[in-house]
Amino acid sequence: MSDSTELASARRAGGRWVRWVAALVVLLWLGVGGTGGPLVGRLSEVATNDNANFLPPSAESTAVSKVVERSTDTQTLPYLVVVERASGLTAADRTAVQAFVTRIPDLPLAGSSRTVGEFLQSPPQGAIPSEDGKAALVLVAFVADKAEETINGDTALYAVASALRDAGAATLAPSGLAVHVTGAGGFFADFVIAFSGIDGILLLVALGVVFVILLIVYRSPILPFAVLVTAMFGLSLAALVVFPLARNGTISLSGQSQGILSILVVGAATDYALLLVARFKEELHDRESTWEAMKVAWRASLEPIAASAATVVLGLLCLRLSELGSTKGLGPVGALGIVGAFVAALTFLPATLLLVGRRIFWPQVPRVDHVHSADAVGTRGIWGRVAGVVGRRPRRTWVVTLLALLACAAFLPTLNARGIAQSDLFLTEVDSVTGQAVLARHFPAGSGQPVQIAAPEAEADAVVKVLASADGVSSPQVGFVPGQPPTVVDGQVLVQGTLDSAADSVEAEDTIETLRSSLDAVGPDVLVGGATATNLDVRLASERDLKVIIPAILAVIFVVLVLLLRSIVAPLVLVGANVLSFAATMGVSAIAFNHVFGFPGSDPSTPLYGFVFLVALGIDYSIFLMTRVREESRLRGTRPGILVALAVTGGVITSAGIVLASTFSALAVLPILFLVQIAFIVAFGVLLDTLVVRSLLVPAVAYDIGERIWWPVGLPHAGRHEARVGGGGRGDAEPADEPTVSSG
Repeated sequence: MSDSTELASARRAGGRWVRWVAALVVLLWLGVGGTGGPLVGRLSEVATNDNANFLPPSAESTAVSKVVERSTDTQTLPYLVVVERASGLTAADRTAVQAFVTRIPDLPLAGSSRTVGEFLQSPPQGAIPSEDGKAALVLVAFVADKAEETINGDTALYAVASALRDAGAATLAPSGLAVHVTGAGGFFADFVIAFSGIDGILLLVALGVVFVILLIVYRSPILPFAVLVTAMFGLSLAALVVFPLARNGTISLSGQSQGILSILVVGAATDYALLLVARFKEELHDRESTWEAMKVAWRASLEPIAASAATVVLGLLCLRLSELGSTKGLGPVGALGIVGAFVAALTFLPATLLLVGRRIFWPQVPRVDHVHSADAVGTRGIWGRVAGVVGRRPRRTWVVTLLALLACAAFLPTLNARGIAQSDLFLTEVDSVTGQAVLARHFPAGSGQPVQIAAPEAEADAVVKVLASADGVSSPQVGFVPGQPPTVVDGQVLVQGTLDSAADSVEAEDTIETLRSSLDAVGPDVLVGGATATNLDVRLASERDLKVIIPAILAVIFVVLVLLLRSIVAPLVLVGANVLSFAATMGVSAIAFNHVFGFPGSDPSTPLYGFVFLVALGIDYSIFLMTRVREESRLRGTRPGILVALAVTGGVITSAGIVLASTFSALAVLPILFLVQIAFIVAFGVLLDTLVVRSLLVPAVAYDIGERIWWPVGLPHAGRHEARVGGGGRGDAEPADEPTVSSG
């Protein structure tokens, strides 16, 4: 038998072995998808959206809530039922409202034999008339511990709100009365509606957008399915871990982090897949064996994908430094999602590509022709031309780009991230927001959600005097019921007052801050709590997190880049460029939010979330570029390597950026202000990173610096030379004739 025959036989045997292993890997992932896939749709069962659950134990409002818990048998979550007739309530209206109040405990819950009364602390008392005689207010005290019970697939909190609204519409609305359910219970019920089907809606939108983009990129009807299935398996793997951890209380999962998880995994998995598939296709032009092509592509892609995943994972884990449970919970939730995307992209996708082979690119099947995506810098394709521009005018390119980014960043101080009213969180009309507006027209806007002050019993009267003289607070009282002796807990009693502003408004938070300053003179043990104080403490914690977490993330990213690139200068360039990109994005976002969309403001955590996603994800594209630069520079020298890497990776990195931006844009389908703003920030920022920072700023600065970009280790490479490719050195001197640079 000839040597060639033996070699061919060995290759066939090796090919069969590879296919068996690939088939086993695919079967294992089918098991992961079958087990973890259903859990993706059940994540909402273990999610919570109550600010009080996310506050640290050290928060002042948390300490007050503990006193409240020990002062009462049960914690309640109030529904405020507001009944209004613009022309004034008649005697018949008041009789009808009282009859409605009497029937509330017996109202049936839809699809169940249970009633509203089973979830109330006590039957509601009579309706409270407004001073103008045009409205009545009914306080319905829901037992907070029962909020997560399930009634016919819905939470009890939502089921009771629906029963109240349906009963009001059936019995009071026909006579011309307007009935609304607001208060904390009403708002949370509307959040349930807003987040209902979050996984299904987001995944359908995100996957649909990604599929269209992949069709355009690959011009293949087969390959996009392989990439999308990879993303779904990555999400399934993440859900297998996230669901039990959230159910057991090990991590905090909110509706926001639940939605972000889906988007993050789909976007990251698709990005990693694009990089691997592009390198695989490139190698198929050089190698007959798909196994050999995959081996080279996998090894070449492993380092940048692993560095990218590590950067995002470690950046997200920095969120564990947060004082807020919701932000702290997003850290491991998002990190587990990235790990799922990483594992799926480097195991399931390669196995699928090996099983299907070249046919997966049909109808444009790559052949062995040694033709690559960029055979000449400055002469072929859009990214070859971009590389030529960078090579001819490196300094002018980065200076102009830098000035443009600085101009955008100059608007960053105009971003209003002080916080917004809870009623402004919804971008669609919801009953709780309408009800809050009606409440504010006829009653003190803070009715039903009082400011609560824990004070030593001996200082209770002094606290009442401060409240009585304070602006923005009315009806101070000691204890829960006027005229009854207060409950004393460890020498402390509760003092309550009604806020004139809506309990969820910025004005109410200002009142709380003033009260805390005034009550400091009464004694250091006087603590201010309640719903408004909880929102204020959330904002203060968010502001603190911004100062602590951002430096930690930058330090982590810098260390990862130093280890990856074996350099100090290059990581400094990449981190600086991406921080500038973030600042420019937030400046543009400030203009858009203030003057284009007319948003009332932003949540205090919005800049932090934007920073985490933009810097941790945006650095990916610079990592993808610079790892290829390092690879090419070993063969060609640094400056030619920069231009060749930019030309070769331009298409795939741009596609990855467009995919990730489009994926995050899917968050905008949810009518929640925070998520819509995050969608805009990340989508715009990723495109800025992809099209400007990675394409112009980073390569131009690196080209201008030259060999010193690898300081202090330097870069050993074969055939060390600094050819004048597309330019004449570090300045803007006129270039010599531009030579052709092979990308092979």
